[in-house]
Amino acid sequence: MNLKQLEAFVKVAELRNYSKAAKQMYLTQPTVSAHIFSLEKELETRLFIRSTKEVYLTDEGKMLYKYAKEMVDLEAKIKESFSRNEEAGSSGITIAASTIPSQYLLPGLLSEFSKKYPGEQIKIMEADSGGVVESIVDHRVDVGFTGTVLEKKHCTYIPFYQDELVIITPNTEKYRKRKNASDIAWLKEENIIFREEGSGTRKEAEKQLVAAGIALEELKVIASMENQETIKNSVAQGMGISVLSKLAATEEVEAGKLLAFTIPGTTGGRSINLVYNKNYPLTKTVQRFIKVVKESGESFR
Repeated sequence: MNLKQLEAFVKVAELRNYSKAAKQMYLTQPTVSAHIFSLEKELETRLFIRSTKEVYLTDEGKMLYKYAKEMVDLEAKIKESFSRNEEAGSSGITIAASTIPSQYLLPGLLSEFSKKYPGEQIKIMEADSGGVVESIVDHRVDVGFTGTVLEKKHCTYIPFYQDELVIITPNTEKYRKRKNASDIAWLKEENIIFREEGSGTRKEAEKQLVAAGIALEELKVIASMENQETIKNSVAQGMGISVLSKLAATEEVEAGKLLAFTIPGTTGGRSINLVYNKNYPLTKTVQRFIKVVKESGESFR
């Protein structure tokens, strides 16, 4: 096998389409197909399951992808490191982000990065915090943003923003009367809507509620939802109450649609972290991006 075959394999795996892969690689589709066929013949295994519209990796294909992606990325890093022109050979940057940083922090960071380094290619993937960290561990992305720290080997976390979680409720007289309550024991009487399992917001919310004296088994959780807009609308319409990032709820609270309650005993909120895999050398592009994040983090504080 050779790098050209592996590059074609990685591109098809990521785009799930031979034609799109060929177009991005400036090759013909038969050439890309020939690369994949040669790999399958040499490895004596089937790498893709083909459908009428897309192709999907087999279990063997998924195994090969992890190794092939590392080799293709390493080739790009070698070219960039030995490029005489600092701007030449840039392999761009691939970023994975969980919901809160993706929607409320990343746009500003990307804008600042693009102003300082115009022309750099950026690819964004959105996942829950667990998915972000797994992408870093498997080296499918260069850097990630997550609202929780998961103990995984080789991961380096850089906190850059403090995000407060708040309890959100409908803006009704019932809840307005509770604004001066000294504790949040009343949560046990409410229907609770949480973010989905794997969400950094949910993990941190459960942690903070327990610290505030609320046993999770005493809560009546009626729904788990991935989309925080759906959560906010459900709360506003009286379905239940929830715990979300203050960033996510600010607009609705200011508009009078929701009320926000501080969780007792929380100081400074949770950290939003930039995370990368310390086992892989950082390209110039990634180093520049991390520098922008750190500088922006200073302005947040």
